[in-house]
Amino acid sequence: MAFNGTWKVDRSENYDRFMEQMGINVMKRKLAEHDNLKITIEQTGDKFHIKESSTFRTKDIDFTLGLPFDYSLADGTEVSGTWEMDGDMLKGKFTRKDNNKVLTTTRALVGGELVQTYNYEGVDAKRIFKK
Repeated sequence: MAFNGTWKVDRSENYDRFMEQMGINVMKRKLAEHDNLKITIEQTGDKFHIKESSTFRTKDIDFTLGLPFDYSLADGTEVSGTWEMDGDMLKGKFTRKDNNKVLTTTRALVGGELVQTYNYEGVDAKRIFKK
């Protein structure tokens, strides 16, 4: 339950390059750099309710660890996958519905910050959130 709370994006690393690799056009990438993303996480056992709020959209996501679910990324890309708990880290593996390529992501608490990592086709990125 350590992830519980509201987290606001503080900084990103290599996020533009990651989005470019995902095929997101330059206009959407520039907007995403200033999305003011806020994530509210509520964990109850192996069930999660997440609310993502940004300049562009608000989305509620419910999932259970280990069970597949469908999700639409902010740019509209449709994926399907699962989240697993690995020690203190959440690990997600999602397959794009348009090209069957895999996006992996993790969420971990590091020094009081929520660090979310992404990997797609060999490009890594990070977004760091503060409570």
